[in-house]
Amino acid sequence: MEFKKVQYEKLNGKQKEIYNFQKVASELADYGFNCIKLADDWRGADFLAYHKDGSETLKVQLKSRITIAKKYLDKGLFITFPHNQQWYLIEHDQLVEIVSQNTSWLKTDSWQNKGQYTSLKPSKKLLGAISHAQI
Repeated sequence: MEFKKVQYEKLNGKQKEIYNFQKVASELADYGFNCIKLADDWRGADFLAYHKDGSETLKVQLKSRITIAKKYLDKGLFITFPHNQQWYLIEHDQLVEIVSQNTSWLKTDSWQNKGQYTSLKPSKKLLGAISHAQI
């Protein structure tokens, strides 16, 4: 059997979600986390990441880009997303606070009326402010 790497751009939406889950789960394994994909968005989480020591379990929402959403506020959720071949994992409400200090996203129509904001190209300033969230 000959293995051929997939082209991410040619995957459908569900395939991209599964691909991204596998990638971030691999990254989190290096930190002692085991990830369990959930069949539905349980309390906003796409998957659970529990630490080998039993010290913590993270409820994680998987995104294909940096995202904040009002529906995730006050739920103890973490957001994970890739940017430039680097994965980020950050508590959602902390991300919203950092976004408020480093961007004008919370003043946009998208946030104010639609309740969310996403970006494929976050600013260098914002990326610097969340650099501690790289995994």
